[in-house]
Parts: sequence; C-alpha cells; structure tokens
Amino acid sequence: MTKPLAGKVAIVTGSSRGIGREVALELARQGARVAVNYRQGAEAAAEVVAEIAACGSEAIAVGADVATAAGAHSLVEAALAAYGTVDVLVSNAGITRDNLLLRMTEEDWDAVLDTNLKGAFHCVKAVQRTFLKRRAGRIIAIGSIVGLAGNAGQANYAAAKAGLVGLMRSVARELGSRGITANVVAPGFIDTEMTRALPPEAMDQALARIPLGRLGTPGDVAGLVAFLAGDAAAYITGQVFGVDGGLTL
Repeated sequence: MTKPLAGKVAIVTGSSRGIGREVALELARQGARVAVNYRQGAEAAAEVVAEIAACGSEAIAVGADVATAAGAHSLVEAALAAYGTVDVLVSNAGITRDNLLLRMTEEDWDAVLDTNLKGAFHCVKAVQRTFLKRRAGRIIAIGSIVGLAGNAGQANYAAAKAGLVGLMRSVARELGSRGITANVVAPGFIDTEMTRALPPEAMDQALARIPLGRLGTPGDVAGLVAFLAGDAAAYITGQVFGVDGGLTL
C-alpha cells in the first residue's frame, strides 16, 4: 500500500531529539525523505538518519542555526541539493531560558525569541520561493499550550510560542492562494527530557490537571504533524491544534 507521504521531502528543524526527532521519524515512516536539522548534537542527528534508513526511507543531517537567516537558507539549500525540492517545513527548533520576569535578562529574552520565533520566520522566508513556484507546500510550526495560556517563569517562551500563532495565521492568509497551508501544533505536557527534569511535585500537579491522566508522547504530536503534512489536510490552514490531553479545556 502506498505510504501517505511517499515522494514528499520534509525539513524538520531541531530534529535530533525530543518531539522533533519523533516527527522526523514519523514523516519518514509515512514515506517522506527528511532533512534532519540540528544546531548541536551531530551524533544524535546521525542516529536519526540511521533510524530513518532502517525504516526504508532517506534522510540527511544538516547542521544549521535557524536563528540566523544564513543558517535557515543553508538548511533549505542542503535539502534542495539532496532531493531537488521541498514539500513540507516543520518549524520545531526551540530553546528555553526560564526565569521570573523580574530576573529575566535581555539576553535570555532575545535568545528564546531568536530561536523559537525568528527561526520560524527565517525558515519560512527561505523555503517560500520553492513553495510559490510549485504552488504547493505545508508549513507546520510546533507551538505550545504555554503560548495560549501563558506560564509563570516563561514569559519569553510564551511570547515566542504565541508569536508563532500570529505568524502562521498571517502566512496562511498571504500564501493560501498558492496552495500553501500554515498551521500550529501546540503540545501540552509531553514526555521528553524537559518534562522529566521537573520536580515530582510539579509533575503530580500537572497530571492532576490533565483529563486523560497522563503525559503525552512525542508520537502523539508526530501523528498530527504527519496528517497536516499530507494531502488529506489540503483544506486546513491557519489553525491551532492542541495536543494536551484536555489540559486547556
């Protein structure tokens, strides 16, 4: 049976670990060839490429800092050089520099906004010419429920993730007439290295607020991203999809 994303080429930023890693793997399982992007962690990225090869697809690892325009451009150019086109952009790269606003430095604010929000802007700019020529393309930004509800100690992260909503909705309006869609997937508490570092009492409090009573998995997020990357989602754009077990109800 033909895989849903067979023949597609996807770029996934920040995909050497966590949610990005699982997104890259799921897109590959569904037939896509993938540019696995990393800023640090070449070994981890190489492992993702090897796993993709083991599942019968193709991938390349591309080291690039998408917080800069030059880095985003080099990432897209590497994908085009390897595969001749790009069909899907998943903007996942993100960092945290948590602190109460009273103690947050300008450097911490800028670092998070540059990677988490400006990075998405740079990548959309870098890939849009290819999408416009083809009159097709899927852009999926990995946001966060924190961008919808805010969170104490994460003003920079929340602002960046909220900014992704405005960015993707604007892109959806600007590029929709060319068959290009733009959506946001907003995870809640997902079982990653970041959440495993939480104190036990914080984890208990989080679980108590989730109607489904468990943390999400990277696969819960990746499945939705893969759907939005495919033909079945051709009429979905400008939307925000929470993957949070009901936390934001």
